[in-house]
Amino acid sequence: MTNRPEVNPSILEIAAYVPGKSKAAPGIEPIKLSANESPLGASPKAQEAYRYHAHNLAIYPDGAATQLREAIGEVHGLDPQKIGVGSGSDELLHLIAQLYLQPGDEAVMSQFGFLVYPIVTRGAGGTPIFAAETDLKTDVDAMLGAVTEKTKVVYLANPNNPTGSYLTADELDRLHAGLPKNVLLVIDAAYAEYVDAADYKLGIDLVDAHQNVVVTRTFSKIGLANLRVGWLYGPDHFMDGFNRLRGPFNVNGAAMKAAEAAVRDVEFTAQLKAHNKRLRSLLEAELQSNWYRTRPSQGNFVLTEFSEEPGHTAKDAFEALLQEGLVVREMASYGLPNALRISIGHEKDMKKLMQVLQSLN
Repeated sequence: MTNRPEVNPSILEIAAYVPGKSKAAPGIEPIKLSANESPLGASPKAQEAYRYHAHNLAIYPDGAATQLREAIGEVHGLDPQKIGVGSGSDELLHLIAQLYLQPGDEAVMSQFGFLVYPIVTRGAGGTPIFAAETDLKTDVDAMLGAVTEKTKVVYLANPNNPTGSYLTADELDRLHAGLPKNVLLVIDAAYAEYVDAADYKLGIDLVDAHQNVVVTRTFSKIGLANLRVGWLYGPDHFMDGFNRLRGPFNVNGAAMKAAEAAVRDVEFTAQLKAHNKRLRSLLEAELQSNWYRTRPSQGNFVLTEFSEEPGHTAKDAFEALLQEGLVVREMASYGLPNALRISIGHEKDMKKLMQVLQSLN
């Protein structure tokens, strides 16, 4: 017996999530390119909806998120009954882990996948199993090879954060086909709005045709990161468990109204995608040299790998950018100590960033 309550041991095995830095050198106004936020802010229609809801702050929101689910369903052609919402996709991932993982269970994820996957797995008492990637891309054979009788969930970020790589539609189908029917495939499509690859698919068809697939999405990357709104699409039996476990008012009313307006503002989302594609392509082309390599990306960011030569390392680049007010994401916590993740921002900021990095040559 101890003299105080003890935290669940599996929780103490969690390496706490550390967000990217948001401050530059002293006295310099930061240009934040470390969090994959929307480069154009929020939809004006979403901002207006948020302001309009101010007079309802004393009233509980609709616990069923009816209007938001209907809006999502209308825009994406989905059955609202198979849509669930949460406080960002982070909460959705936590709920999924609680629904399917117990002590002794395992969850499979790729080597450089989103850091929240092992957190939610350990939080539910499960064990994260990391499948090796091939050239910073999810390896379908490695993922399937990591599945055992203890596996209950497979997490796939598609596209992946922080690498920007993705599985094609055929690869996604092959991954799912190789899984036992009692293993849940979670397709985390947080960056779907920014994908332009012709051979990509969300996996909605897999949800409709099978009983062991869930697709998660978020509003955070299209301008509502501050409000924390995520959504998912899953089969009926999954939704039954999800709605039993989630909090009765797990998304606030103002956030839901803003999200409803944002999902309907397809023109603004298209502008975001076009802006991102142009500047992402520019970075991919210009940030290549003997000292660094920028990976092709399908997200609203790029991953740049640096040399190990003194003066040309990721740390050197990070500090040089910081001195100019440019804050990017260090990748040591992901196991990529000599890489930086650079979020797409305004054009002038991207050009300034390229000038700083090119000066290191």
